[in-house]
Amino acid sequence: MTASRIVATPAASALLEELKAKHGRLMFHQSGGCCEGSAPMCLQEGEMFIGSSDVKLGVINDVPFYMAKFQYEYWEHTHLTLDAIPGHGGMFSLEQGTGKHFLIRSRLFTDEEWEQLKQQPVEQCG
Repeated sequence: MTASRIVATPAASALLEELKAKHGRLMFHQSGGCCEGSAPMCLQEGEMFIGSSDVKLGVINDVPFYMAKFQYEYWEHTHLTLDAIPGHGGMFSLEQGTGKHFLIRSRLFTDEEWEQLKQQPVEQCG
């Protein structure tokens, strides 16, 4: 088994495919607070500048998932699961108006997962 930092539930994957069909290439950025709380923001690729203050956690359904480096320092030992649940999304995120919104669920990595991931550092952006 290969450990990963982020995965998607079937509900999140289905919503992603719906949004890709409508908007084209997408990206995620895990918000660090501010306007949308700490919500995962789904945007059209390139809509948000990704730079040296961000890291790439992985790719879900061909969609890259980024997080601010300072926030990653807090989440480094945490496995993230992107889910989609009924409700309203953030006003800046593309799922707004679908009746669903993305949500991050988290758990600590197991010791085995952490040993694997220490050998696979996150990708520095910029």
